[in-house]
Amino acid sequence: MPWLKERFASDGGSLIVALQTAKIEAVSKVSNWQKIGVLARVAGKQAGRNRTISAAKRAIGTTLRTFIRVAHQLWLEVMGTVFLAMAAFGAFGFFREYAKFHAGQASAGHLLAAVLFTLTFGWFGVSSFWRVRKRQ
Repeated sequence: MPWLKERFASDGGSLIVALQTAKIEAVSKVSNWQKIGVLARVAGKQAGRNRTISAAKRAIGTTLRTFIRVAHQLWLEVMGTVFLAMAAFGAFGFFREYAKFHAGQASAGHLLAAVLFTLTFGWFGVSSFWRVRKRQ
């Protein structure tokens, strides 16, 4: 086998293979995020085939939907309460401005601003509670 001796011949250096051999092309560099994406895709496909994991995913989805619905309902109720409280403060301000208006110490503009403030925030509060009832 003279060709083997020729192929692996060395000229005295530390060369293992002959210079005529084909060089291996560099492996393309793939980022870690691409590797994680491929891994997640493969794991997702495998998990879709497993009945236990599919059932767990459905259970988590149902629980999250219910939690989000209840959290949104609570948000609407809290904001409705805040708006109604602000409307109540506006009503107290209206009565204070009304007394000043009759005494000649306040203008009609202050009275109108107090009325508009009270009506606006009262509407926000009531409509927030209506939205809660509509969602149920």
